Amino acid sequence: MARQKDTFYFDGFRRSADYACQAAKLLSEVMHDFNPGQLRERMDSMHAIEKSADEVRHDMMDELVTAFITPFDREDIDELGHVLDDVTDSIEGVLNRMYYDNVTDMRDDAVQMSDMVVRATESICELVNELPRFRHSKTLRELVFAINTIETDADHLFIESMRTLHTTCTDPLQVFAWHDVYRHLERCSDDCERVANTIDSIVMKNS
Repeated sequence: MARQKDTFYFDGFRRSADYACQAAKLLSEVMHDFNPGQLRERMDSMHAIEKSADEVRHDMMDELVTAFITPFDREDIDELGHVLDDVTDSIEGVLNRMYYDNVTDMRDDAVQMSDMVVRATESICELVNELPRFRHSKTLRELVFAINTIETDADHLFIESMRTLHTTCTDPLQVFAWHDVYRHLERCSDDCERVANTIDSIVMKNS
């Protein structure tokens, strides 16, 4: 599986996962030390991460077009590259919405959700590192399960956060803003789970 000619793809997956983790940590930093006046600057930093992630995906797709032998099905390589890139895109989307929905105060449950995204992306990095040796990995399935668990916990927190928002916030503009932000935070954890499930599917097909 981990033939020398396959290294390009596995390195690309690792780089994509790392960019997703960088994006998640940046979002968490913004939320933990929230300053509305710095959002525009932090968006620029986030976009630089997202652009680098896009370049990795484009390089992988360019290589895939001309490759004769690939480590597993081309469709699976394309799908994994796509879902990894989606994670970074979704994280950037949260920060963008905080800016243009004019979020002025941070909410504790949103901070918790961002920390869950950090944990999920860290697990994705570990999971992608295990992919080249999946037949002998003792932790790959555990990492898939861990990401699934984070997504389930994030879903529960999302429901309670939305309930609290709609029953305690009296400013309709802030209700609208946070409704948007919460939904995109939930999408981040959903996208992380999609990466785990895609890798799980690839492993099952190639075992």
